[in-house]
Amino acid sequence: MTDRKEFRDLASPEEAHEIVASLDIAPKPETVPIDDCRGRVLAERVDAGIDVPGFDRASMDGYAVRAADTVGASERDPVVLPRVGTVHAGVEPDVSVEAGECVEISTGAVLPDGADAVVPVERTREADDGNGGIAFETAVAPGDSVMAAGADVAAGERALGPGTRITPREIGLLSALGVAEVPVRGTPTVGVVSTGDELVRPGEPLDHRAGEIHDVNSYTIAAAVEEAGGEAVLYPHAGDDYDELERQLRTAADDCDLVLSSGSTSASAVDVVYRVIEERGDLLLHGVSIKPGKPMLVGRLGGAAYVGLPGYPVSALTIFRTFVAPAIREAAGRPESERATVTGRLADGERYGQGRTRLMPVGLVADGAGETLVYPVDKGSGATTSLVDADGVVEVDADTDYLAAGERVTVELFSPDVRPPAVLCVGEDDPLFARALDGVREPRYLATGTRTGFRRLRDGLPDVVVASGPDEPDAATAELAAWTREWGLVVPAGNPADVSGLVDLADADVDFVNRTTASGLRATFDAALDEAGVDPAAIRGYERTVRAHESPARTVARGDADAGLALRASAAKLDLGFVSVGAERVRALANPDRADKAGVGALGDALTGLSGLVADLPGYEDA
Repeated sequence: MTDRKEFRDLASPEEAHEIVASLDIAPKPETVPIDDCRGRVLAERVDAGIDVPGFDRASMDGYAVRAADTVGASERDPVVLPRVGTVHAGVEPDVSVEAGECVEISTGAVLPDGADAVVPVERTREADDGNGGIAFETAVAPGDSVMAAGADVAAGERALGPGTRITPREIGLLSALGVAEVPVRGTPTVGVVSTGDELVRPGEPLDHRAGEIHDVNSYTIAAAVEEAGGEAVLYPHAGDDYDELERQLRTAADDCDLVLSSGSTSASAVDVVYRVIEERGDLLLHGVSIKPGKPMLVGRLGGAAYVGLPGYPVSALTIFRTFVAPAIREAAGRPESERATVTGRLADGERYGQGRTRLMPVGLVADGAGETLVYPVDKGSGATTSLVDADGVVEVDADTDYLAAGERVTVELFSPDVRPPAVLCVGEDDPLFARALDGVREPRYLATGTRTGFRRLRDGLPDVVVASGPDEPDAATAELAAWTREWGLVVPAGNPADVSGLVDLADADVDFVNRTTASGLRATFDAALDEAGVDPAAIRGYERTVRAHESPARTVARGDADAGLALRASAAKLDLGFVSVGAERVRALANPDRADKAGVGALGDALTGLSGLVADLPGYEDA
């Protein structure tokens, strides 16, 4: 039996930050062509090697003159000077300006010898002297409308300093200085290795029975590396075999400045990454007192730094964002990411008593008064949607056991651009409503089921609740729209068990799959069973539940059940048989305190087109 590796003394978040920051992952500077330097960071100071401009030049169209010749000129009493030539931009002057003369000049042209000012063409006119002279209606001083050589940047002057991030503005200056190759900070290369025998790359078939899942972390972590300023290098995912893990990690360490792995970092007997680092490298940290993300590793392997991230996507991304991204930005010379915080009231109480700092993903919604409500959206570390549905995190101190509803908290937003959704909808999972949301900008829909939707409405959280079934809300609502959907029993194509109705679920040899008790459709089903006199205890699989409207149909399609509670629309989509039992009414109910929100109005407008939304949804009708 393999010995179980216990976590070492868990490091505090502060200690973890210090250890990660101590890793040297900064690559050597490099030189890149100017057309490839945008977004990079200057590695050293750039001094001007030439004057910009390199000559005295006209800053507008007009006439080059000696300023002394224009003294006293006005519209009533202009000074008339003969024009002795013309100078265009990009051409060496072939004329000079003597006392009492002028030369026509274009913007950007070299100021001819003898001239010390330019009179704008708007303050001149052709003279009536018959000799082609120019009448000047204003006097000028030496230097007027002239940019002197070196006035922009003078040779030898400091033009740009090290650490400057190169944007189009800096590229313009570098171009003006004639810099063709730019010294920049190197981009740290970060190898990404996902571990676990259960992982399958997206696009490849999954065997759910074998517990296979798609490899989420390789791509999400690689994208996060690029966002932080690093260059991600994806390696084939490794299983939980020690030798294979060692080979993959060593290969990545030879190629990269930093190696990130995800998974196989906990104290489980089958998690072996820490053994590779401990035996073949230098393990500096094993475990952090934080949730999510306790199983974190930090060390060195070969010439590279190493950080082991947890396997669950939420934990992996949270640990990366909190500890690793700052180190990558520092190595790349990128400024610390701009942070934004908001304060708001907790919509729900939250218990927590694990003695670790917690980074709790939360969502935001504006109430009727415009105040920000904060609600936890943590579905567990294994749920990839927790961070997608969240707007930021609330850091909960390790000593905090409970956060009360209404308590004010500070939310660190994932980005300064984050805004609360235009409309927050909670409740029944319904394909027609999902279509309606496509007509609204920036909505958010939490398909929690009718009963949970009603509870959250009572707590004042959502803007809109989608409800079906016999249950009624115990809070005031305003109906935005209503429709009916046909429901019944989904069966395999051809209905091999010859299911004809609810009674057959109890009497026939049928394996059934149900919806969760939060679902309004489940409440409709239970009421129909009661009316038909069918005892739920007699139904094999009655307690077997799945969450979403399409889930029972997919369970039947896989051959894992003989019948399931579903909508006609789901059966039609998956080419399955369907035994109709009835129709139920679905309602979109607005929180009356939010009726004036623009997002609620936009949703109402989208729902006015129900006839179009139900057109190709079998079993749906406008109520």
